[in-house]
Amino acid sequence: MSQDYLTVSALTKYIKRKFDVDPYLERVYLTGEISNFRLRPNHQYFSLKDDRAKISAVMFKGAFQKLKFTPKEGMKVLVVGRITLYEASGNYQIAIEHMEPDGVGALYQALAELKDKLNREGLFNLPKKNLPRFPKKIAVLTSPSGAVIRDIMTTVQRRYPIVQLVLFPTVVQGENSAPSIIKNIQRAEAIGDFDTLIIGRGGGSIEDLWSFNEEKVARAIVDCPIPVISSVGHETDTTIADLVADVRAATPTAAAELAVPVLSEEVLRIKEKQSRLEQAFLNQMERKKARFAHVKESYIFRQPQRLYEAQTVQLDTLKQRLQQSLTLQVHQKEKELLQQTARLEQVTPKNQVAQALQTVTYLDQRLQEQMNNYVEQKNQRLKQAINALDLLSPLKIMGRGYTYTVQEKQVIHSVAQLKKEPVTIHFADGTAQAQITAIKKEED
Repeated sequence: MSQDYLTVSALTKYIKRKFDVDPYLERVYLTGEISNFRLRPNHQYFSLKDDRAKISAVMFKGAFQKLKFTPKEGMKVLVVGRITLYEASGNYQIAIEHMEPDGVGALYQALAELKDKLNREGLFNLPKKNLPRFPKKIAVLTSPSGAVIRDIMTTVQRRYPIVQLVLFPTVVQGENSAPSIIKNIQRAEAIGDFDTLIIGRGGGSIEDLWSFNEEKVARAIVDCPIPVISSVGHETDTTIADLVADVRAATPTAAAELAVPVLSEEVLRIKEKQSRLEQAFLNQMERKKARFAHVKESYIFRQPQRLYEAQTVQLDTLKQRLQQSLTLQVHQKEKELLQQTARLEQVTPKNQVAQALQTVTYLDQRLQEQMNNYVEQKNQRLKQAINALDLLSPLKIMGRGYTYTVQEKQVIHSVAQLKKEPVTIHFADGTAQAQITAIKKEED
């Protein structure tokens, strides 16, 4: 019996046509959680999922540009679109024409506002506490029945089995989760001997992780004196607890790896350091021994007196220089003493009196000489004046034969003064009386 075989392309086209013409698939209303979302420059490709199934989704550029929000991984949305078949792969998908948040829009808004508030307060930029390299005791806050504690225990047992893990059973989802987280953080603080604190849970939707976005949980983590590692959700999930914790781990396994070192590697490293230390010590001992042997053969130990030869010569030189310096200083001081003695003798009252007497004697001699000279000068001048006066004396003139006539007690200088009366004629050696009988005046 002859049978017609369809090609894969023909069957795919047939099914695609069924999808395209089915009125129930022409406009479909779906609700689901966004998965595998990565923002692309043109069309957006991602998935919608719920607890039991997943469907591929495409949103073309024109429809995506009309959105009033930015889709994020894990966001629940309401979408309107049509079901199509992509012929190249044979996969069916929903081409979304319209999308809006499904009930979590308020949560995203609240989360954004809380992040902005805490960021303004500086909680995200506080100095981070360093994780201890070799912890002794670690507190783990998570559900006792989840995979998180198993992953942490397995990793710690494999890497660093000597550390003590203490589980604080914690509600990590639902209404009572935030108080449970805060209570266990405070319990770990009260115990006080924990080196590290790990807060962890698995992935989930924003509602499932919401307790780790609570402000009171964030402040409890910030106030915790113990270094905190946050491992909440998957690698793409970022909660406020992750932002305020001292260290953020992508997975619980990563949190355990960050919290503890690998014991075998540390032991090996210690052994290597021990070996290097021993070798360094032995090398140093060999060097010290060689140096000791060399020093032992030194002339200093064979002839110790040579050790002080240079110092002895230097000491003698210094003693000689000291003696010379002292002698020079003594001579200098003696010279200064003589000078000061001489100056003192010059200023003593006895010397001053002697000098004053010498000065008085000298001045007295000078005065006597000056007086004699003065008297001599006066005598000379007197003799000169006498001689000059004698030369001008009328008696001197009269001694040469001159006379002068007096009439009526007046010296007669001219014949005009004469009267025919008696006159007295004065000679150099006496006087004579005469009578004027005639007066004759010579004509000019």
